[in-house]
Amino acid sequence: MRRNSINHPFIIGTPAHVCPFLQDQSTPGVLHIHLSPGHHSGSKAASLHWIGERVVGVLLLDLLPAAYLNPCSVMDYFLAAGLILRSHWGLDKLLLCPWDASQKTAKAGLLAHSALTFAGLCYFDCHNVGICKAVAMPWKL
Repeated sequence: MRRNSINHPFIIGTPAHVCPFLQDQSTPGVLHIHLSPGHHSGSKAASLHWIGERVVGVLLLDLLPAAYLNPCSVMDYFLAAGLILRSHWGLDKLLLCPWDASQKTAKAGLLAHSALTFAGLCYFDCHNVGICKAVAMPWKL
């Protein structure tokens, strides 16, 4: 009888640098990848963060057509904040896990990158045509 591998963790060899979040403490040298999102997130803060990411993602789906139909500075600021927040969370998951030694440097660099990008988008909105009109301009040519 064949066992369903979806219900059981996959076991692979541990590379030299593995995020401690993924390491299984019970079996040294073995990496278990669990398919359920709540395997290691026992805290309420992790659960609320995950829900917040999904809420921002759904709001961006509604905000993009609304910003296209009603291009104004308020929509530009909401769009800039939502896109930067969503990309910050995505880059946070991508950059900060594998390198434990330089985690503080990477976190500071990512925060500076996100803040400067948001400031640049706000500056573009104030002193130029804005995000919504800039995206619509190539289609008017």
